[in-house]
Amino acid sequence: MIFYGYDNCSTCKKAEKFLKDSGSIFEKNDIVINPPDTKMLKNIIDKSEYTIKDLFNKSGQMYREMDMKNKIDNMSEDELLELLSKNGKLVKRPILINKDKFAVGFKEEVFKKVIS
Repeated sequence: MIFYGYDNCSTCKKAEKFLKDSGSIFEKNDIVINPPDTKMLKNIIDKSEYTIKDLFNKSGQMYREMDMKNKIDNMSEDELLELLSKNGKLVKRPILINKDKFAVGFKEEVFKKVIS
């Protein structure tokens, strides 16, 4: 499994603790230093119920500073994927990937499904 989180994010800390407490083995990535690439992000969209908009950290400072609320509908999916892959703070976190199962954001019941 691959886990993308950020050490200064309380939700990411809860998610990581949940994974450790469940005995899960995972590769941890700092989403700010090493954000998911466009291929991985596209895979999440194509193989799950998540949309491109679901991948954005809408409550984040960078989202507001870049005025993404007013730009997101005028950009292509490829442009948005490229933007996310280059700016980890724009990406909703944490992300958990287990083959073709995904969790974006931390909800315990969703994480349980991904790790099973």
